[in-house]
Formats: sequence, structure tokens, C-alpha cells
Amino acid sequence: MMGNRDLERGGGTKPRNGTYPPPTSAYYMENSESQWTSWLVPMIVVANVAMFIVIMFVNNCPSNINNFGRGRQCVARFLGRLSFQPLQDNPLFGPSSSTLQKLGALEWDKVVHEHQGWRLFTCIWLHAGVVHLLANMLSLVFIGIRLEQQFGFVRVGIIYLLSGIGGSVLSCLFIQQSISVGASGALFGLLGAMLSELLTNWTIYTNKAAALFTLIIIIAINLAVGLLPHVDNYAHIGGFLSGFLLGFVLLLRPQFGWLERQHLPAEARLKSKFKVYQYVLLLIASILLIVGFTVGLVMLFRGVKANEHCDWCRYLSCLRTSRWRCDN
Repeated sequence: MMGNRDLERGGGTKPRNGTYPPPTSAYYMENSESQWTSWLVPMIVVANVAMFIVIMFVNNCPSNINNFGRGRQCVARFLGRLSFQPLQDNPLFGPSSSTLQKLGALEWDKVVHEHQGWRLFTCIWLHAGVVHLLANMLSLVFIGIRLEQQFGFVRVGIIYLLSGIGGSVLSCLFIQQSISVGASGALFGLLGAMLSELLTNWTIYTNKAAALFTLIIIIAINLAVGLLPHVDNYAHIGGFLSGFLLGFVLLLRPQFGWLERQHLPAEARLKSKFKVYQYVLLLIASILLIVGFTVGLVMLFRGVKANEHCDWCRYLSCLRTSRWRCDN
């Protein structure tokens, strides 16, 4: 979200001459943002960290030491049962892929043929290693706390969960040979919601072009990172699109003057809480969300392999170069 300094400034009180100034964003921020305390995002961070500890406990690297082969040992052996897999198996300092698979990683075959649709949800709470976990949780704190302070835990929670599931659906449609874990789809959903919030509440911001340009650059950089091998960019894209549409539905701000209408004379009061274009965007986004999730889930559970119907889509997840291959 944009900081207070990016919003229009001004007072919300009645001047001495008896006339009322136009409602301002400073008044809006004072009466909306301050009423929310962020607790959901910290709880999500705690839940992810706790889940990772459970994953490592179940993984129990020392018990499998004989299966690694000569010269391969657990990393950070002083942690005992919580020690990490050898770096040859997992360079992110985490568990084995079989442990992630056991605990609910996203896997096309199990979702489609074994009817384990719950993996679309459980994979959001699993991480491949300490590096993966730290990167996602730092991003969540940076993005999520600000959103929760402005819009409350209910709306941010809905965006986080539905974006995570949306990312899982798109990932599962395109990736059949690998497992996928992580909260990246949900995080990209929050980024997408930030963008749509800026667009649907366009009149609030003064430095519109600067705010939009900055946000687009951040999103583009994060999507570009997804072009590296072994990064599930389909989950990023699916989460981003879901969050982008949800932002138009859930993150609308009332017109300036709606919150203070009781202090204004009758002739100066606004008759509509939102602007017409906000209602239009809400309607279009709602339709696209319903259609998108319905079509995606139907295709998934029918076993459709989307990459067989879209040859160029493979370039969205991994960009082939002379330094790495994208076929694994």
C-alpha cells in the first residue's frame, strides 16, 4: 500500500466561516486505517514457522542417514531430529521431497487421480527450506501488515487464501511431473490486490503515476524471478490474477465525504458510497473470478493438461538459457 504522504492532505473540520472544505484523504486515513490492528498476518507467519518445524520433525534426517550414501550427511546435525537434508538433496536447507509429498505438497496425479483436492490448500502452508520460508515470510510481513491495517483481517484473509488456491489451481494445470509447495501464490495475490486497490481507488492518490510505476516494477521483478528453474511461476501468476480481481471486489474505498456525511449539511451530502466506475470494476471482477475458478477447477479435475493446449505457456515458468535447462 502507499504511505500516508502519497495521499492528499487536508483537514476534516468545519472552518470558522461556516463553509465545509472538500473531504480529504487525511481525514479518511485517520478514521479508517487507525481502527485496525494487524494480528492475522503475524499469526500466519507463526503458523508457517510452526508448520516448518513439524515438517522437519517428521522428516527426521538422522534416521535416514544410511540412505544418503557415502560422504552425504545431514546439515546442522546439532539440531538432531530437526537437522536438514544433505545439500545435494535440498539446497534450501529443508526436508526431503518425500516428506513434503507426505504432508500435503501439490501433486497433479494425487489431486486428479486420487481425488486429493485438499492439497490445493495444504501446499500453501508448506515450504521447501529455511531460505524459502524466510523469503516468503519477510515478503508477507512487508506487504500484508499494511494491507491488514487498512482493510482489516477478514478481507486480507480472504484474499490470501483464495489467491493461494488460485495459484495452486493454475500450477496444477501446467505442472504434472513435480511437486509444488509454498505461500508464493498467496503473496502474489496480495501484490495483485495492491495494484487493483490503487486502480479502483484512483482518486485518493496524488502521486498516481509514481505509485503505479513503482508497484508495477516490484511485480515485474518478482515475476521475472519466477522464470528461474525450479520456481513455480504458474502459482505466482495464478495467485496474482486471483488477488488482482479480488482487490476490485473487496478493497473499495468510499468516496471522500461519505465517512463524514453526518457532519455536512443536507445539500452537501453524497448520495452514493462508491463511484460508478468502482461498481463497474466490481461487477466485471466478480464475473471473471467466478468463471475463472469454475473453469480452472473443472479442467483440473477432468485431468486436462493445460501445457498440451498452450505451447508458448512454458515460457511463463522457465526461460531457457545456455546456463540451465527447463525440461526438468
